[in-house]
Formats: sequence, structure tokens, C-alpha cells
Amino acid sequence: MEYALKMNDIHKGFGGVPVLKGVDFNVETGKIHALLGENGAGKTTLMNILGGVISMDSGSIELFGNQVKINSPAEAQKNRVAFIHQELNVVNDLFVYENMFLGHELRKKSGAMDASTMIDKTKEVFERMHVDINPRAMMGDLQASYKQIVEIAKSILMDAKLIIMDEPTTSLTQPEVENVFAIMRNLIEEHGVTIIFISHKLGEVVEFCDYYTVLRNGEMVGTHPIREENGELAKQADIARMMVGKSVMDVEVYKPHEIGEVILKADDLCIDRHVEHVSFDLHAGEILGITGLLGDGKDELVRGLFGDMPFNSGTIEKNGKVVKYNHPAKAKKAGIGMLPSNRKENAIIKDLTVMQNMTIVTLDQYKNGLSLSHTKESKVALEYKEKLNIKVDNLANLITSLSGGNQQKVVLAKWLTANPDIMILSNPTQGVDVGAKNEIYGIIMELAKAGMGIIVTSGEAQEILKICDRVLVMYHGVLKGELRRSELSEEAIMILSTGGVLD
Repeated sequence: MEYALKMNDIHKGFGGVPVLKGVDFNVETGKIHALLGENGAGKTTLMNILGGVISMDSGSIELFGNQVKINSPAEAQKNRVAFIHQELNVVNDLFVYENMFLGHELRKKSGAMDASTMIDKTKEVFERMHVDINPRAMMGDLQASYKQIVEIAKSILMDAKLIIMDEPTTSLTQPEVENVFAIMRNLIEEHGVTIIFISHKLGEVVEFCDYYTVLRNGEMVGTHPIREENGELAKQADIARMMVGKSVMDVEVYKPHEIGEVILKADDLCIDRHVEHVSFDLHAGEILGITGLLGDGKDELVRGLFGDMPFNSGTIEKNGKVVKYNHPAKAKKAGIGMLPSNRKENAIIKDLTVMQNMTIVTLDQYKNGLSLSHTKESKVALEYKEKLNIKVDNLANLITSLSGGNQQKVVLAKWLTANPDIMILSNPTQGVDVGAKNEIYGIIMELAKAGMGIIVTSGEAQEILKICDRVLVMYHGVLKGELRRSELSEEAIMILSTGGVLD
């Protein structure tokens, strides 16, 4: 058996706290090897060491049979290792070929950019990958999966033989996911590339990967093949149990609760071509799901409810009174909060601390004359840290030091400090591990039990099934159907979200 990578006895700590405790991680050449674990398990730290982003305290790395020392991303690249991070490093305002050569542009003898050569080389890479992308296309015009493919193509342009992919499918639809994995398989079969795949989506791991390794609390739990010797595929529930240390896949999070009067009524809402004549109501204490496929209009609908997109027509009533929110500040003042779908772009402020991110929506509550009362601010932040079980040693730490699940809880806390009676949660567990998902679901159930009206938008049928009292299914901007909890099933959701009609 030939190995592309052997990481032996890797130790790493931050501020005296051990994060990796003697981890061994071996990856066979020409395979897709999943690296799994809860948020904070150490997998990103391990890959940051391999990618030269941070240094290890002790241990050794062997690449393609040679002992190496990697102290920078440039050295990783020199050793034919490419790291495709969760946040794609693309510039939407540049052409595809310009993104491909960003940072190492080709120039003519005169010093001018050699655009024609860069375009030709970009075409060559795409042809090798059997991908049809126009090098002269604007990056911002590409679908998410093609942006991901351009990132993969960049690694091939750099002649990478080991590619680390961190959560590459988080924001992709199922057809886009299948497209990306088809490209990955092509790279393995035709170019001898090896891929390390970091993901929380266990269904994709079982369907597309060859092996998986689980980390827990900075230690290696085990490495196993996806397909056992008897031909059976690994069970998602068993993998999740390895990740968390207990059974989590079948945990029942829904709890029956009292549902009150109508607090929000939407009538005949329209937003350009995104939302067409949608009407619904929301009750106090109700968890209302809105689902469908990508581009179905659910994201635009809830942005409109929060005052972030204008409605062309229609009316909204809150507590029996017609209201109009043309700005999120007005929605906030009226008692509506929103957790947006893309946490890293739209919800957290990376340069601020955990406490500052948690209290930024309600800063006026902490004013003391012309300055802020940090005592008041700290008191509220500590209260929500305990309420939501946010795992952070010091509230003065940067928000980026937290795991995805804990960042999501901070964003939720940010809005809860404003005491809304309606919360809109868009993809509330996106990029969050299975253990943290159940914690967030538990928080949502408690909020509903306390009488808050909650709207959850999600493209994951399992998420909708777990927590919702009632579900609206959209198709091409139109409300295609409504399902009570007793009527919920993945099949019913899929039929409606693809334009079908239930019997």
C-alpha cells in the first residue's frame, strides 16, 4: 500500500491548551479520504499544519515517501500540497483566468500582463479536467459549484498531488455536489491526485469517499474503509457515534408545545421574479419551516420579511396591524430578529470579540453617557454564554477562535438580546457538526416553548422534519404546498419542491 501522506505523533497547543494530542493520520495515494470530527475536534488545526498555515509543536510529516518540514503555505505548495479553504478565495470582479493566476500572474518581456498565455493555460487545465468553463467569464457570474471547480483547477495549475478540501459542498445543491465529486474522481483516475475531504455531511462521505478518519477532542479515534470487506457501506449513525462519543443521529429533538394566536400574516407577497403571490401566517410558539430547492425564492422571501429586500406588492400584518419594513433596523425595532444563511459573510464580524459580536445589535442598552458600560455589556454576554452553552474561555477572544457551532450560537444570542417575538433562522445549522446541531435544535425548541414565533428556512429535509410544526414548500418562487407535522416526509417535500402535486 502506497501512502501520499503520513503524519505521525502530531502535537499542537494554543496558550498552553493542547489541541492535537499525538495524532497519526495516514492517507493512501489516489483515494478520497474523509477527515471527520465535531467542531473543535482538531481537524482544521491538523490540516493547517499540513498546509503550512501554522506550525506543529512536535511530530513528523512524510509526503510521497519523503520526510518534509512545512513552515509556510509556499512550502506546502512547493511540496505539491494545495489547501482549498471553506471560504473560497475567488474575486468575483475578475475574470476566471485572472483568478486562476492571482498572485502569480504571467507577464510579457515588457512587463505587461500576458493575458493570452494565461487564457490558453487555463483552457488547458479545464480540458484536462473535462470541464467547460469560459476563461473570460466573470467569476461572479458562475454558479457556486463552478467557483469550487475553479479553485480545484488552480490547484491542478500549481501541479498539486495532494488536495485538502475543507467543507467544499456546504453551499451547493445536490446536482452541484455530484458535479464537484465527478471532477474529483476524474482527477484521481487521470492525474493521480489524492484528496483529503473535510465535511460534516456524512451522507456525502459514505457516498463518495474511500476511507474516513475520526478525530475527537484532539485525538485520533480511528480510520476505517467506507466499504467493508463484506461489501457493506459504513453506517452514518456509527460514524456520528465515533465523532461524538454517543448516539446522536436518532436523538428526538422535537417536543410538543403550545401554539398560540397568529402574530404574523403575509398576503400576496411578490419580489421581482423571486417571490410570486405568496401568502401565509405564523403563530406564537410555532416553528414554521420554509423549504425547497436552491433558487426557489425562500431566501428572498425572508429577507423581505426582515426589511432587507423590497416587496413589489402584498401586505404584512404583525399582531393585527399592517406594517412595512424597508430596512432591517425597522424590523428589529418591531421585534423581528434574523440569523442569515451565510454566517461568515453576513452574521459575524471577524475583527470583533465574542462579546462585541454578541452585543452589537443592542449597544444602545449599554450606553453610559457618551461611552459604553462594559460592566452591563459583559453581564448580558455572560448570561447568554450560559443560556446557550457557548463554549469559550474568554469573551474577549476573537469570534473567529470559536468553532462553527459556537459562532452560530453567538449570532443567535446577538438577536436574543433584543428580545424579539419573531425569529427568522436561515439554514441555522449550516457548517455545524452533528452534536452541535442537536444543541441548536434544542435551543430552537425552547424558544418556541417560550412563545416565540420562529421561521426556519432550510434546504435539508432532515432538518425540517426534526423541528418544524408546519412546513411551506416553494417551487420557482411560488408556494407549492403546505404540510402539517403529521403529513411531513422527505418524499412529500421532494415532490412539492420539484413542482409535483401530492395525491
